[in-house]
Amino acid sequence: MNKVILMGRLTRDPEVRYTQTNNTLVSSFSLAVNRRFVRQGEERQADFVNIVAWSKLGEFCSKYFKKGQQVGVIGRLQTRNWDDDQGQKHYITEVVAEEAYFADSKRDNESGSANFDATFGTMPETASGNSDFEVSSGDDLPF
Repeated sequence: MNKVILMGRLTRDPEVRYTQTNNTLVSSFSLAVNRRFVRQGEERQADFVNIVAWSKLGEFCSKYFKKGQQVGVIGRLQTRNWDDDQGQKHYITEVVAEEAYFADSKRDNESGSANFDATFGTMPETASGNSDFEVSSGDDLPF
């Protein structure tokens, strides 16, 4: 199984290219992903992971993701190699994104210029501000 799940901050705005053969959009960016543990007396280390997103997902990333934003990416690990014009062989390892999400808190986005709601898992509110699934404080809950 080849599955990668990352959460980190964009080190730069996504870069957009189009393939020469069929003009498919490709968005690429890099995530700074903090390591889980910090050695005593040292600063937290981060890994910088290259991400590639194709077609609609690539369009979404290039439109809404900006440098410094925290995002989540689910995808697969891919390695590839090529020869440059001088005949030198190059290798790269990258994550091909299959899903991408906003991971900043809503409060972080309010201070920025983002115009989207980055909260997930909340129920949509009606025009009156109340959800159709509101539970009053007098209801008995089964848990």
